[in-house]
Amino acid sequence: MNTQSIWIKGFLYSLLTAYAIITLIPFLWALSASFKPLSEIISSELNFIPKQFTLENYRQVFLQEPLFLRWLLNSLIIAVSVTLLNLIFNSMAGYALARLRFPGRQFWFFLILAILAVPIQVTLIPTFLILKALGWLNSYQGMIAPVMVNATFIFLMRQFFVSFPHELEEAAALDGLGQFATFWHIVLPLAKPALATQAVLVFMASWNNFLLPLVILFDPEMFTLPLGLNTFKGNYISYWNYIMAASMIFTLPVLGLYAFFNRYLIEGITSTGGKG
Repeated sequence: MNTQSIWIKGFLYSLLTAYAIITLIPFLWALSASFKPLSEIISSELNFIPKQFTLENYRQVFLQEPLFLRWLLNSLIIAVSVTLLNLIFNSMAGYALARLRFPGRQFWFFLILAILAVPIQVTLIPTFLILKALGWLNSYQGMIAPVMVNATFIFLMRQFFVSFPHELEEAAALDGLGQFATFWHIVLPLAKPALATQAVLVFMASWNNFLLPLVILFDPEMFTLPLGLNTFKGNYISYWNYIMAASMIFTLPVLGLYAFFNRYLIEGITSTGGKG
């Protein structure tokens, strides 16, 4: 390795390190603020080490806010359900578009690409009206059904399956497996990197979703955590100490999921960029 390559590599590492530090600073401040009283947070001083370290914020969130655990449970039920349904339906749709030959296949593929260009805000009013007609407002099914399929991940799974070895499917057919059995027993187990990537990203999107719950949930007992956290903000005062403590609790499931699927994540992202 010549001197120029060493300098370029060193510069890139320095740039990435600086970016990581800049990205990490707000999270560290939020973590620090979760152990501070409100008076210290709203003061003009910017300190990462609390002067008055306290666990009162966490105690208040868990013990004094009666609906916090219910909000946590609601978020968990919805996020897990949405993730599982997306893994099943997006994978099946992606496999069908990549491997099966049926009338209108190209039409459906281009329709999915067109859906990717539609902002989610445009679909909020139609979604609300449909859920109202079905009687699904303020319900789990109302939160799950509109997002149980995702065009982005159908496209990504399709890209993964396009480059999947045909020989494995041919061998399964020789062993007497049908199309669905081949997909379920052969293809899906070998698609773990793509599925893990999809699981992490879908779970994060559902877990952090604020806009859809804001539109269709109106009973505080049905609130998800992002919507519940908003109740700590008032017209005259915002309890940032409680918001920061609840936000740290809110972050833990996503960090745990990322840590568990980390070894598959990068591989999955690169493997879904196959040929079109």
